[in-house]
Amino acid sequence: MSGTIVNNITRTSGTIAPTTGGLSWSSDVVTGSTATVSAGNGYWINTTSNACTVTLPSSAEIGDQIILADYARTWSTNNLIIDSNGNNFQGETDDFIVDYSTAGQSISIVFSDSTKGWIPVSDDAVVDAPVTPTLQKGIFGFGNGSGYANTGVTNIVSSAGVVASDVSAVGTARNSLAAASYGGDKAIFAYGHTSTSGNQTSSLKNLVSNSGVVASDVTGVGTARRYLAAASYGGDKAIFAYGSTAGNGVSYVSLKNLVSNSGVVAADVSGVGTARGLLAAASYGVGLAIFAYGYTGSRVSMKNLVNSSGVVAADVSGVGTARYRLAAASYGVGLAIFGYGDSSGVAGTAITNKVNSSGVVASDTSGVGTTRGELAATVFGGDRAIFGYGNAGNSPTFASMTNIVSNQGVVASDVTGVGSGRNQLAATGFSLG
Repeated sequence: MSGTIVNNITRTSGTIAPTTGGLSWSSDVVTGSTATVSAGNGYWINTTSNACTVTLPSSAEIGDQIILADYARTWSTNNLIIDSNGNNFQGETDDFIVDYSTAGQSISIVFSDSTKGWIPVSDDAVVDAPVTPTLQKGIFGFGNGSGYANTGVTNIVSSAGVVASDVSAVGTARNSLAAASYGGDKAIFAYGHTSTSGNQTSSLKNLVSNSGVVASDVTGVGTARRYLAAASYGGDKAIFAYGSTAGNGVSYVSLKNLVSNSGVVAADVSGVGTARGLLAAASYGVGLAIFAYGYTGSRVSMKNLVNSSGVVAADVSGVGTARYRLAAASYGVGLAIFGYGDSSGVAGTAITNKVNSSGVVASDTSGVGTTRGELAATVFGGDRAIFGYGNAGNSPTFASMTNIVSNQGVVASDVTGVGSGRNQLAATGFSLG
């Protein structure tokens, strides 16, 4: 007999773990959105039609081995996601997401111990580091209600996309503010306009706990303004940027204020790019953010990308219909979507533009649902988004309808809303469970 004798790891149970060549390959190609796998086996994962979440064994022993392979070279389009099912993956807890997104990829993982858990011993030099946990709930808050009266009410969005009834306001009622997640599972509302007339912009902030409780006002840091946008970046921080410092009239700026992972708002930093307001922002990729569209005196479709350190890049000419008073949110894995807004007059539109994991904005997609502007959007359920509320039509029509976005970026038709119809509100994700 010839050949190379390889080492086999002895499990704690006393049995010998198989080598790679001794693994049994499943005869069925996995095509579903979920799959549960067993140690000692190899699996072909076909993500042509959808992403696939693979759940590893909950009871694993040292030396247990599993191989997963890209059957149709489509993991770069629809990712493979690993749920380590209570065990660690490369030393990170199961709260983190492990995402494989390289076409033609294959991975071989072996269980080490309770400390490091599953460790790739071969993964084709892919990006396998855990990324920020996905947010499960959302919150809409503040805005203009009937008669343009400011409000501070909030509405929580469940992990299934169900919008809850109004929660009584905490903090100063205001409109034209922005919101973002921070700290991994919490949220912050900040800035805005505290009056329907007069120059009463603010830099107030209200922190939101990971259970959705809105805290009372905290005097803000930085230039008071409205018509700004905000997004999370760096995995656990947030950025507020742009806006107008005038209550009545316009004085657009490109200032930014970074928010730490404990919710502390930093002082002004002179911005990069064209000063503007009435834009939108969302997180995308891994720890990145994008600000896009808005109003400079005319509607624009420019974008500014934000890196994982909170640095705002210079203007990039946009794609799609120039508009303002729109909203944006992240969805799927590392993706984002901008939607709705006013492209002509104040009649509103329902078009959307998707953003890929590299920050490239796609051309217009025909809209679904009632055309409107001055709405808000948030991620929910880990990989979906929801657009809600807004102003429908040329005359004030304060809507409470919502439109859910699937993890493939498909916008659903209108759902009759719950809670007070309003516009010029803000929304963001929070909570890991």
